[in-house]
Amino acid sequence: MIYRILISILLPLLSLVLSLTFSPLMANAKTPVAKTGKGVGAYNYWFYEPDSITEGEAKPLIVFLHGASLCGSNIYKVKSYGTMHAIDGGLKPDAYVVAPQNPGGSWRPDKVMDLVDRVSKEYNVDQSRIYVLGMSLGGFGTLDVAAKYPERIAAAMALCGGTTVGDYTTLNQLPLWLVHGTADRAIPVSQSDRVANTLRNIPTDRLIYDRVPGMNHTQPAKILYLKETYDWLLSHSLTDAQRAVNPGFDVVHKSKYAYKDLSLKKRTASKSKTSKSSRSKRNSSRSKNKKR
Repeated sequence: MIYRILISILLPLLSLVLSLTFSPLMANAKTPVAKTGKGVGAYNYWFYEPDSITEGEAKPLIVFLHGASLCGSNIYKVKSYGTMHAIDGGLKPDAYVVAPQNPGGSWRPDKVMDLVDRVSKEYNVDQSRIYVLGMSLGGFGTLDVAAKYPERIAAAMALCGGTTVGDYTTLNQLPLWLVHGTADRAIPVSQSDRVANTLRNIPTDRLIYDRVPGMNHTQPAKILYLKETYDWLLSHSLTDAQRAVNPGFDVVHKSKYAYKDLSLKKRTASKSKTSKSSRSKRNSSRSKNKKR
């Protein structure tokens, strides 16, 4: 009698576990993949493919540009913070996402768009919904890309950045959101002030500028973990009437809950550094053995 009761309880539970394990949702779950750039000087990058793709369906593309601290040749550094780190923690934007690694120096808009073109050849990208966002050096890269290719970028968001482009009045052609703190000691808020003041004198009705009192250089990073950030980008299209900018949200308030629904893990410096450390320990051990 007891066995029958146990079986009657356990069988439905087993059936449920199996159905979840082999369900289409689990089978199609995607994680970011590291890829090597094609061509001389091409950026290596992380690529994310959204879970929900039907045959023949075009999806938007989001490009994330990191700051100077993540430059180099170790692709795992790009997951230290930002969009790919958020995706690993559970953020699931309904779009393709690419996060290239800058080996050093300023971001090159032409190389960024070369990567966009490569991904567009390999995947069904909605060409009317390509977006770029970045922070610090990536904020500069975001504005440089958007200023050079306003006819291709549906919307852009630059956090604590600026621009190196001589004539950036073309930024007036697309929905743009700038965020910069007055307490930023790495990149002064005057960099974003300069861009905002120029665009407002055109005038523009496509700019949102959050000049946040007391915000430092690192705090805007929380915005990269908010679902609302990507919802705002994705709400724009090149086909929108007048290419109007859609309302934003309170970045200061929302940032307080940036990590609430994510399961974030602290990133190690790199796999390569770990292996180097292991080799160093082995060599040290061999050296001691020889001395003995």
